[in-house]
Amino acid sequence: MKYLCLAISIICILSASALSHAEERSLPAECTYVVQTWNVDLKSSLQKQEVRHPYDEITSAETDPATGCTVCSEDQILVDLPPLQAFSVCHQLALRVRSLIRDLVRYGAPLNAVIGYRVIKSRGPVDGNGNRTGFSNHSFGTAIDINPEQNGLYDNCIDFGPQCRLIRGGEWKPGAAGTLEHNDDIVRSFKAAGFKWGGEIAGKQKDFMHFSLTGY
Repeated sequence: MKYLCLAISIICILSASALSHAEERSLPAECTYVVQTWNVDLKSSLQKQEVRHPYDEITSAETDPATGCTVCSEDQILVDLPPLQAFSVCHQLALRVRSLIRDLVRYGAPLNAVIGYRVIKSRGPVDGNGNRTGFSNHSFGTAIDINPEQNGLYDNCIDFGPQCRLIRGGEWKPGAAGTLEHNDDIVRSFKAAGFKWGGEIAGKQKDFMHFSLTGY
């Protein structure tokens, strides 16, 4: 509960500060990123590809319509909060995420690992070669994964049970150290700060490590 109170108290301050930061920020000259593509037939990511073009030629597909964040590495901010390994998120969310994670670390929340920005096409229609064609929320720096080794991504999982199939990360074991659950302080704090938790996704997948603004 103490983490939840912290999250609520910082939301208004962070929203105003983030808006001011976005207004002052100058646009970079280039957009660069390295992208992987998920192949549904191979059930794995294909070789990484480097992309580089002028920033003013960013396409709608490279831009998150909900936030305006892009896949460009130039739009990402490094969040470095030891003992966690540093990770990056979109500049529009960096202040909110950094403050929230900082306070959770400070008060001893069981945070083992946080993963943010990584560009991968893992959503949307599938092309003739079995490749996904749409960018994930991680690609825009608008999603993070927490403790993936204890909070896996499951398919065939409308309700969690023996029928659920683990496809990425570690087994989800409620009550175990580092496991995220709907009533724990980490999940409650992130939800209070405007994020949705992948463990509450409606449908066949449950992504217990995942937090994003849109829920996918």
